[in-house]
Amino acid sequence: MTRETWLLLDSRGFGGIESHVAELAAGLREAGRMPRVLLLQDHGPHPLAARLAAEGVALEALPRGFRALWRRLHAGRPAVLHTHGYKANLLGRLAARLTGTRCVATYHAGERPPGLLALYDAADRWTSGLNPRIAVSRPILARLPWGGELIPNFLALPPEPPDGAPMTVAFVGRLSPEKGPDLFAELSRLSPGPRYEVFGDGPMRDSLTVSGLVLHGARPGMGGAWAGIGLLAITSRAEGLPLAALEAMAHGVPVAAFALGGLPELIEEGRNGFLASPGDLPALARAVASWAAMAEGARRAMGAAARATIAARYSREAGVGRILKLYAGRD
Repeated sequence: MTRETWLLLDSRGFGGIESHVAELAAGLREAGRMPRVLLLQDHGPHPLAARLAAEGVALEALPRGFRALWRRLHAGRPAVLHTHGYKANLLGRLAARLTGTRCVATYHAGERPPGLLALYDAADRWTSGLNPRIAVSRPILARLPWGGELIPNFLALPPEPPDGAPMTVAFVGRLSPEKGPDLFAELSRLSPGPRYEVFGDGPMRDSLTVSGLVLHGARPGMGGAWAGIGLLAITSRAEGLPLAALEAMAHGVPVAAFALGGLPELIEEGRNGFLASPGDLPALARAVASWAAMAEGARRAMGAAARATIAARYSREAGVGRILKLYAGRD
């Protein structure tokens, strides 16, 4: 009987890590594996549930505590435990060693967390040598003391987008300082003209309510919303390789972003999007203005180039194939 592959994370909402886990779970199922997503503790109804159910993937929330994880591993005996995020990495790594379970960890975060979280983050990175590890961008890989495998985020290519290039600039992500929603609000003032919309939620939401931005709140998936977006602006202060960028480009939406994390390898200036030096908001505003000044046909051509980039270099099939080699011990 084929043993399951477990994907472990600590989560109560939906963001880049959750989107990656959903893509990976779907890809594993397509490859004939039996994925199961485990949450370290039950925070109530989870936005991943519907998406995973649609893919035929089980979602399970564990009782809180390390002992519950150890017991579940001991009883379930998965073929692989694949952890995501510092807490899942640390606890999963220890429980896997105690139960003789093969463990693989993926590192997603480009930012350095503040306060006490920085200690947990450091502990996670310095113990990462105990198991195979994946980084989603070169800067994240460079921070791992023992190195690892570079496997960028990936996704399944959606159907061809409808014709048109709406004059809408969007922010997609958590409304927290590292993602820079305040910079996006300032961008809308520096480069007026397009409609500016925000998809996401977080601690900075209230500060954006008077900004004139259209706030849509958090969504478990963007789905058909991409059809109403012409350009994705990423104003983060730190990044890995944001899945929002890959998803936008797969839907034919180019990206304007600061040159952070894996974005310089994804975006070709003037062809499938725009890059500005990190923190250079006036330069990013000029990029948005350049996009808005393009003829609609030129904007559509840039979107087509963005989609072609994802098809050629960031497909789900290729990414999952590389991860399966690590699962098999070819690391």
